[in-house]
This record gives sequence, structure tokens and C-alpha cells, in this order.
Amino acid sequence: MTTTLNTSASGATGSSTDPSAPEPPGRATTAGHRPEIEGLRAVAVLLVAVYHIWFGRVSGGVDVFLLLTGFLITGSLLRMTESAGRVRFAAFFSRLFKRLFPPVGVVLVGVLGATWLWLPEPRWRGTIAEAVASALYVENWSLATSAVDYLDRTELPSPVQHFWSLSIQGQFYVVWAVLIAVTVAVARRAGAGTRTAGLVACGAVFAGSLTYSVLLTDADQAWAYFDLGARLWEFALGGILALTLPLIRLPRPMRVALGWLGLAALIACGALFDVSTMFPGYVALWPVGAAALVLLAGTTGSPVAADRLLTWRPLTQLGAISYALYLWHWPVLVVYLAQTERSVATLPGGLAVLAVSVGLAVLTRTLLEKPVNAFTRPRTHPGWAMAVVAAFLAPVLVVTTLWTARLDDRQVVTVTEENASDYPGARVLTSPELAASLPSAPVVPAPADAREDVPDTYDVGCHASLEQTEARVCSHGPAEAEHSIAVVGASRSAHWYPALREIADERGWRVHNITKSSCQFSTDTPHTVDGAVYTQCLRWRENLMTELARLRPDVVLTSSTRATADGERAFDGFVERWRQLADLGIDVLGVRDLPRVEGDGASCVATRGADECLYPASYSHAPSDPARALTDVPETVSLTDLTRYVCPEGQCPAVVGNVLVYRDDAHLTTVYSRTLAPVLETAIVRATGW
Repeated sequence: MTTTLNTSASGATGSSTDPSAPEPPGRATTAGHRPEIEGLRAVAVLLVAVYHIWFGRVSGGVDVFLLLTGFLITGSLLRMTESAGRVRFAAFFSRLFKRLFPPVGVVLVGVLGATWLWLPEPRWRGTIAEAVASALYVENWSLATSAVDYLDRTELPSPVQHFWSLSIQGQFYVVWAVLIAVTVAVARRAGAGTRTAGLVACGAVFAGSLTYSVLLTDADQAWAYFDLGARLWEFALGGILALTLPLIRLPRPMRVALGWLGLAALIACGALFDVSTMFPGYVALWPVGAAALVLLAGTTGSPVAADRLLTWRPLTQLGAISYALYLWHWPVLVVYLAQTERSVATLPGGLAVLAVSVGLAVLTRTLLEKPVNAFTRPRTHPGWAMAVVAAFLAPVLVVTTLWTARLDDRQVVTVTEENASDYPGARVLTSPELAASLPSAPVVPAPADAREDVPDTYDVGCHASLEQTEARVCSHGPAEAEHSIAVVGASRSAHWYPALREIADERGWRVHNITKSSCQFSTDTPHTVDGAVYTQCLRWRENLMTELARLRPDVVLTSSTRATADGERAFDGFVERWRQLADLGIDVLGVRDLPRVEGDGASCVATRGADECLYPASYSHAPSDPARALTDVPETVSLTDLTRYVCPEGQCPAVVGNVLVYRDDAHLTTVYSRTLAPVLETAIVRATGW
């Protein structure tokens, strides 16, 4: 991580010869040096890597790096103001750029090459976009956006996803340099001490950011996880430690105990908390506080202290490559998982991932970081720093630009009136003659573009995302239409909208779309999202009922079951909603939820070909429709099951009639949905008599 910038801190030196005598925790072998920090870095990066590789979760190790960054940068900036009288922005950022950008550029180019060689085409566009975001240090905001976008929730992890923390640190450097500069200027004008003023500023940021973090984590944890404002308190606590540790004198036995307590708490964090669904908020105080205890303990000189372990040479050597190891371990892991089609690594596979990552980190440190540092150290003019940035980021931006242009310029096949007979989709399942005469043609949509093939209601904001509560209505068709139908519910109701719109255009009906990600049309308490009760769904449902009471469509089309990897169920809450609609004089067409598939059909087709991509419906489907077993169903409700037109004979092919069926593991492509219009029309007419 980027805390390799500076290993010194403002710790005091010297101590009493009495091992029980109070002494400052910064006692060190050389003035200002904190040798245990390298070991703490090593522990943090090992926790990050081990939990990623073998447990598929996060550990709290990144929070340690954020604390250390605040600790080191605050001390560095204040020492600069004391020696130079101000924050020398050019010098400060020049040193940062020369250290940070060379490894980033090399790793990103390596990731792009690995993506082209080993990741399937559907992963290319997303990786390219995130590589650019990572190079520009805005990956956290890119992920914050996708984290609240349901369309991306089924994505396999990006090989540069871990750059979110580096982006937050990059943004912190800018904010903190400005904060310290303003704080010092105000302090001098007021006649106050700069370190006292710095402590006040750090304390204010800590209090404000922690409060914001707790509130935002409770309201929208997915966004808070990547929000700089919700993380600033972790850096600020490091700054507070940098300014107060030299003033704290504790007995050595107490420091020994604090060191072991902090180290044990840090190692236990990932096992005790589901960091990815609970952080940052107040829970992040655990790993940050644990690391703070280790810093408070300092270098004790005791043979039984935690710092004896943290200053062990193999651990400090690992700490020296922690930045490069953090950069490399995640893309190596993602490539391994993609190639083995696993969600977590086996023991031998994980050891191989770790070994390769360490090897790449050592090479990066030896062949890149040290030579670049040696070359640029005597060249202090800011122009050299900008030259380093250009030299290592230009290849990333050039490669991503050219690659994107090539993807945009390739010939993309679309279904038109002229070639519609080549792309019958679901119609081949009802016409043996059509199936027999099916020509060989490229799959539509192309696997690389499958995730973009979504109903247009997403683009115009008529499908509510996870955090939205407004039941926004999109209507299509003549206002004076004789018949109207509304599709409501979650995204797996929304994927029927393209078929319904085809029917409406042919029949002159009016169609309303009112859908929301992961929110069933039910009265049951919704499932949790990222570990928290999905309160936005509850509010959206009430708004939805208000809209339906206003619109009074003739029929509501919605899901009558919910199929997941845990099985397929129908809920009493569905029936209660149907009764509410009956009271409004609105009929219901309940469509059985389609099977989810155990895999990514688009990636499978891209790498293996359509013939090799077949998934059992039993992965998520019950042997029979659970909705048929519901009791007290109003007479205004009709149930239909169209599964056989997607998964014939219990098998779900990735391609039917030259059309890609699923855009991910759960949602139909828009193209395939349209080919289902005839069978959906039959079901509607049978239910309504229109």
C-alpha cells in the first residue's frame, strides 16, 4: 500500500534503563524511526491477501493502511511546515508521484494484458473502464456507483477492484495537504502552535467523518464503503496519533500488553466481522483501534513483546514490498478464479497465487521501484515527477483508448427486418421446421455486449435502483388504449418488459413499467441487502401501491415465485398484495420466476462456444410451480409458467435460436425477451380474454 511513502514518524527517542519506567511509545533504534511499522504493514497485507484468496471476503487490513497513511503523512507535512514555513506542494506531490505511479502503471498494463489473454470478452469493457478509473485515482467512485447499481451486482470481481483504497488514499493526499496548509496559516495568524492547531483539525475531521460514516453506513453501506468522506476519520486518527504519541509515556509492561492486544485484535477482525457488509461505520474502529494500540506500544525492546515479532527481518522485508504485493495479489487471484471457474481458491491454488504475487512484488520492488527512486532522488524539480507520471500512465491510457476504439469499431450484428429470420430465438422451441432450417449466424447480442442489453427503462430511470424509493412510472402506448397492463416487481419482472412492449405495439395496448431492483411485489419483509434490512424496498412498495391506485391498469403482470440458488418459493405476501389489487379492481397475471443459472452464459459462449453452455433448471427451480400450492388466491389472479420457452426439458441453454438467452446469471437479454412476445401474448389473452 502507499504507506511506503515515508517510514519515519515524530516519535521520541531515548528511555530509562528501568524496564518498568514510563517512556514514550516511539522509542526506536534511530531518531524518529518506527521499525515495527514495516512489520505491521506485512501483517496487514497478509490479512488482506489471505482473506481474499481463501475466504472470499475482506479482513480489515486495508483500514490499517489508511491509519498508517494518516499517521505518516500528517507527521511529514507538519515537519515540512516547521522546516520550510509552509506546505511545499510541489515537493510533496513530486515525492508522492515518483513513488506511487511507476508500480501502478506497470500493474495496470499487466492487468490489461492478462485480461486480453485470460479473461472472457464480456469482462473486457468493464476492466478497461476500471483501469482508467484506477489510473486516475477515482476507482472508489466508480465502484460506489456500480455498488448501488443492481445490474452490476452479479458481475464477477474486476481485476482492478482493489484500487478503490489507493484512490481514496490519493484523494486523501490532496485533501490533507490543503487542510494542513490552511491549519498552519490560521494557527500562525492566531498566534497558536502549529501542532496544537493540527491536533484540533485532525480531531474535528475525525469527529465529523466518523459521525458521517456511521450514519451513511446505516443508510447506504454499499456507497459508504467507497466514500472518501466516510473514511477520512481513519486517516485523521492516524494524524492524532502522530501528534500525541510523543507526549504519551507508558510503563514498558503496559506497552508490551497493548502491543499483543492490538495484534491479536487485528488478526481476529476478519473472522469476527463481515467487513464487506458492515464497514466502515463504527465497526471499523476495531481494526483501526487495534493498529493504534500497536503504534501506542511502539518498539519496547522486550524479547517477549509484539514488536519483537513485527521487527523480525522476514516480516519487515515483506512489509517493504507490501505496496507492490497489494497491487499484484488481486489481479493474480482474479485470473486464477476465472481460469479455474472457482469462487475461492483451493489450498494449493491459493499458495500458488500468493507465491506468484510475492514474486511479482519482489520484481517490482527490485527492478522498478528502487531504480526509479535512485534515478529521480537527486532530480527534485517537479518536472521530473510529471515525466514519471507520463512515462508510466501514458501506456495505460493509450492501450485503453485504442482497445476501446477497436471494440467500438467492430461490426456488431443487430436484429433487423432483413435478418430477423436468422434470429428467431424462442420461436425455434415451438416450431420444429424453424429449428431445422436455422442458419449458422453470429450470436446476438454479442457476448461482449450482453450486459449492456437491458430494457430501456433502465436508461431513462424508470427502474429504481437499490437506494431509490420513488415508484417512477414509464408508460408506453396510446393514453386512450382500450386495455392497459402494468409490469411491477423486481428486475426479474422487468426483463419481461421488452416482450410486453412488442405485444403492446402490435395490439395497441398501454403498458406501464414500475420496477425496482431486488424488490418483490409482496407484503413480506424484504431480504437483506449487504447485511441490512432493505428499507428502501418497503418504502418503494407503498409508493407503488399509490401509483397503481392512481393508474388503475386492467392487469398487473408480476412474478408469482422467487427462484434463487437456495431454491424456489412462493410467499403468502404475494397473495396479500394480489388481494389488495383485487380490492382496486385490478386483475393479476402471475408469471413463474425463470430459473437462475449456475454460471455466466455470456462468458461461457465467448470462451467455449454455445454448444458447451447448458445449465440445469433444477439449480434454482422446484420440480413444480410453488405458486400452484398457494391458498386463498383471489379469483382475479391467473398464473402462468413460461419456463419451457427458456429452459426446455429442464435444461437452460445459453443460446436459443442464435440469440443469447441470459445477459448474466439471472436476467434475460432484451433481444431474447422480445422473441418471447408470442407466448407471453398467448398467456395474457388466455387470462384476460382480450
